[in-house]
Amino acid sequence: MESLMRSGKADIERRIAMQRRNQRGLTLIELVVAFTIMAALSTLMLPLARIKIRVQREADLRYNLTEMRNAIDRFKDNCDQGYFGPPKLDAQCYPDTLEMLVEGKALANDPNGTKMKFLRAIPKDPFTGKYEWGLRSPQDDPKTKSWGGQCVFDVYTKTEDKAPDGTPYAEW
Repeated sequence: MESLMRSGKADIERRIAMQRRNQRGLTLIELVVAFTIMAALSTLMLPLARIKIRVQREADLRYNLTEMRNAIDRFKDNCDQGYFGPPKLDAQCYPDTLEMLVEGKALANDPNGTKMKFLRAIPKDPFTGKYEWGLRSPQDDPKTKSWGGQCVFDVYTKTEDKAPDGTPYAEW
């Protein structure tokens, strides 16, 4: 009798094992619960991704403005020292355009016509996605959005967006 019970118990265990082997995949309820959890987590991550993108754009903007402003300052320093010959009276030794910083300016006393360059390329504005920047000359009002066209004294972004502290990016 004991052997009969053992064989009956073994048959039941084999049947249960076979049923489990035949079951593949997940039930509908398990799929719905997993999908709901994934959707909730992704909606929580979206604002964090937007903040990270904005912070990266702000860092890129600061870097690009610093690079261009340093290039303008180096151009002015070299012009003040007379490397480019006598300066134009209305330019106050500032470059005429941003492109002049990329193309370079010929040295005055160099017979080979060597050009001194200050930027490799005009950087892309991370907020507008364009290679266009707002320009200011020394005669322009610091708050104005129009350029007098005399020379390039300063650069700013053309975006109308504001930083989280409320200051416009154009004032950076």
